[in-house]
This record gives sequence, structure tokens and C-alpha cells, in this order.
Amino acid sequence: MDVALSGLSKSFGANTVLKALDLTFPSQKFVTLLGPSGCGKTTLLRLIAGLERASAGTIEFGGRRVDHLSPGERDIAMVFQSYALYPTMDVAQNISYGLKVRGTPKDERAERTGVVAKVLEIPHLLSRRPKALSGGQRQRVALGRAMARSPKIFLMDEPLSNLDAKLRATMRSELKRFHLDLGTTSIYVTHDQLEAMTMSDLVAVMDGGVIQQFGTPEEIYDTPANLFVAGFIGSPPMNFCDGTVAAHDGTPVLQIAEHSVRLPESLPRGLEGRTLTLGIRPQDVELADAGDSAAVPGRVWMVELTGSERLVEVEIAPKLRITAEVRSHINPPIDSPAAVAFPPDRLHLFDPDSGGALPRAA
Repeated sequence: MDVALSGLSKSFGANTVLKALDLTFPSQKFVTLLGPSGCGKTTLLRLIAGLERASAGTIEFGGRRVDHLSPGERDIAMVFQSYALYPTMDVAQNISYGLKVRGTPKDERAERTGVVAKVLEIPHLLSRRPKALSGGQRQRVALGRAMARSPKIFLMDEPLSNLDAKLRATMRSELKRFHLDLGTTSIYVTHDQLEAMTMSDLVAVMDGGVIQQFGTPEEIYDTPANLFVAGFIGSPPMNFCDGTVAAHDGTPVLQIAEHSVRLPESLPRGLEGRTLTLGIRPQDVELADAGDSAAVPGRVWMVELTGSERLVEVEIAPKLRITAEVRSHINPPIDSPAAVAFPPDRLHLFDPDSGGALPRAA
């Protein structure tokens, strides 16, 4: 079942949290709302769930308006950051409680609880109380309670944030698998870009109550719509530097400090003399020898080992440093001469005033 938002806004007094959102979450897709704290993603999820009422606009499930309906009438299930389990009930009772209050027969409740427990690999925990469970086990029970209802729409608000890093990695793949098994529409809130990129069919990047970009993880990463998305997505963060467009022997270049960086031949005409912001991901920066005439010279400012890779910061002008991600066996001494090369086909160019991206090279 698809979820369609039209002109959706939400204000708390004079504070506008969401600004006239128009967005459709396609049926049976895993869609993530991604953004920094305070961007409005949890408020949006609560509006979809019916826990908050919109200040303006409409919400439709499968073409049917639901913004006037209570949460119980919307056929949704929600998993919160806190597990919200009933401490006096065992795992089986927690999982089946939602079915019980909806009048589901006892035999059917037991059958669906058993199926969900098997999927979650927790049949051996059904008789335990929440206090006897680990954090990961409690999260599975919270998920099981939502899954047992077989909802048409599954809402999740940072459900993995209380887990340790190893368990989060395991649960990411399991959540994606649960989504596929359920065949439902899943809307997931997180500020963790790794969760968004690894789990999602589609990602809505939010900031300031506005959808900055909506697309597949590949589209968001490869063709960011603006400076915010480019800087928010990717680890390590994208390198940025400002420069002026010029021409050198008929080839467009960006003049950065005393250096010229070759730009794509497909750059729109008429940009000479204009200031642009260049962006390039550390994975696309090439570390070169100091004497390489095709590269920008500098000196090694800092080197950090991250495991199989190493981050090398090269200062190409006072307080202007470019990070290159290289294999871990490359380990240049700090303060040694170095150079960085910028492949033209990997450059991102932005209007520094509007923040919008210029078209990428074909």
C-alpha cells in the first residue's frame, strides 16, 4: 500500500517543523527518512502513524485519506526507539497482545506468535519476561509484536539506536529480510546514513523540515542534489573548495588558490568568471607524487588508519586540506611533499549561493 503526502505541514506554535511536503512512498518499498536531529523526520513518522495531527495537507494510504483517522484505524504497526514492552507479560504475551485487543481468536494468536518467533529466532524466549532479555532480544520482541499483526504499513523510529555496533550490523540485514518476508510498505527513521544506504530501496534526505532529495541510495550518493546532501551523505565526508571558472588552452578549469583543476568538458557554457564550489569524495581523490604536473601540489597534513584504508589529508593552500582515501599500505610521512589529482568525471560542482548541483558530466 502506497503512502502519499500532499502539502503536509506541521507547526508547534510559531515553530514550523514540516513545510508543505509532497511525497509518495511506493507500495512494498523500504523507505528511509534520513537527516540530522531536529530535521522533522520523527514528526513526519508520527503524522503518518496518527500520533500527531497535521497543521495542513493530507495523508493517503492506497488512495484513501487517513489524516482524520485514529492510529488504531490506520492498519499500521510501529516500532519505537524504546522497546515499550509490558514488563509483567512474557515474550509470547507481548507479541500477541495487539492481536488480543483486536479480538483475534486465541488459537490464531498462538499460531501467529509461533510463526513470528520462529522468523526472529526467539522461540526459546517465549516464556521469559522482558527483564530477563538482552537489548537485542528485547528489540526482536518489539519487532515481533509489530510483525504479528501483518500490517499494511510498518513504521520504525530508530529501532536500532540502543544496540551495540555489532548487533546493529546484524539487525540491519535481518530487518531488511523481515521487510521482504512481510511484503509490506516500510518507513524507517534514522540519522545513521549507513543504515539508510544499506537497507533502503529509497531514501528521503531531510533538513529544516524539507525533503532535500528523494531517490535510491545510489542516486543520493552519486548525484547529490545540493551541498547539504553531498556533505551529509558519505563517509569520510566529501571534500569542498571554492574556486573561479576560467579557461586554460581552451579547457575549462577551476582556479582554486594558486592551482588550476581541470573541469569536465561537458560543463555548461558561459560560466567563466563565476565562483563555484567543487566537491569530490575522498574515495575519488588520487594521491600523486609531489612532482606530478597533472596534480595539485601540497604537503601531508595528517594520516589516519581506518583498517584496510588510510585517510591522507593534503594541505594544498593555507587551511585548505583535501582528504584522499587510499589503501592502508600507503603511508606517507606527515609534512612530506605530496599532490592530489581530481579526475574530472568524478567532480561535483555546486552553486555556492543556492547550494544546488550543476549537471554532472555525461
